[in-house]
Amino acid sequence: MCRKPKIYWILWPFSVMYRIGVSTRNKLFDWGVLRSRSFPVPLICIGNLAVGGTGKTPHTEYLIRLLQDKFKVATLSRGYRRQTKGFVLASGSATAKDIGDEPLQMFRKFPGVTVAVDANRCRGIARLIDRNTNPNIDVILLDDAFQHRYVKPGISILLTDYSRPFYQDMALPAGRLREPASGKTRADIVVVTKCPRDLSEKEQAFIRKRLRLSPNQGLFFTTMEYGKLHPLFADMPERSIESLEKGEEVLLLTGIASPEPLVRTLKAHCTSIHPLTFPDHHAFNGNDMQKLEQAFSRLPEGKRLIVTTEKDAARLADHPCLSKTLKPYIYTLPIEVKFLNSGELIFNPKIIEYVRKNSRNRSLYQG
Repeated sequence: MCRKPKIYWILWPFSVMYRIGVSTRNKLFDWGVLRSRSFPVPLICIGNLAVGGTGKTPHTEYLIRLLQDKFKVATLSRGYRRQTKGFVLASGSATAKDIGDEPLQMFRKFPGVTVAVDANRCRGIARLIDRNTNPNIDVILLDDAFQHRYVKPGISILLTDYSRPFYQDMALPAGRLREPASGKTRADIVVVTKCPRDLSEKEQAFIRKRLRLSPNQGLFFTTMEYGKLHPLFADMPERSIESLEKGEEVLLLTGIASPEPLVRTLKAHCTSIHPLTFPDHHAFNGNDMQKLEQAFSRLPEGKRLIVTTEKDAARLADHPCLSKTLKPYIYTLPIEVKFLNSGELIFNPKIIEYVRKNSRNRSLYQG
């Protein structure tokens, strides 16, 4: 059973004011004072109630893998911490500064997928389905758009972290909720992410009870699986995590919200882990690259390597201050979603059927 998350009770009065403001905004949408816009293309929203990492990008990538062989897929996000404005369509010359690290990660992993960023989701969707630019888009995945209520998605997927479920959390700034837990009612599907692989049926039943979902809301449990270590620069074969030896020295470079699960995973195979951590979406600068080189130089020569996440690799790949001597030692560790209880047997057909059925509206609209 996960422990209760830390709440900063001294900030509770500010949380009350924040909650009132967000609740009022939601009511304006519920009453029709503020209007949500529908589009003639299937829209799947992937989001959460909390700030921080709940696994939105791995779950978005899961949907890409599920749909890309059958449909023309596009993704749209705001492009967090990019240095551009407005609508930007990813191209071969795109960098993390242009579109953000996570969109760049998806663009490089899935070359057949259209990747775009725009803080104004309505404008971004309109640009993506413009018949003069992208006439064949069948479905758009809206990454981190649960609070963007000006768009009316066809399916809303709400993620909540197993270690910090929204029913144990509180609104900002005392807690980490962007909106009250009552926002869950807008979700068609709720996914409890980052669960232990051996999550018992008893604990699943307990979580299901605490979530208090309506009968028409689907509930799924997922866990994260790490893939093979892939060299970021060097032309070398991939390595499994199991190939790490006890004597190897691993410098773990992360700029993500929750590096602890990754540390635990690596420690299970290699005892010498040296974390070098930065805030989520951290923009690495020259000083950071010097810290990385100095930390690596302190490791014993021989069996040593640098491991980083795919999201961090998107910001490292084109970094002008990254030492050439370090590049042969840098490996990325991909992460993928796996459903517990064979939940994909229910989840996958539900998603595919929605896209197949509603993509016809797009054809009628263009006609």
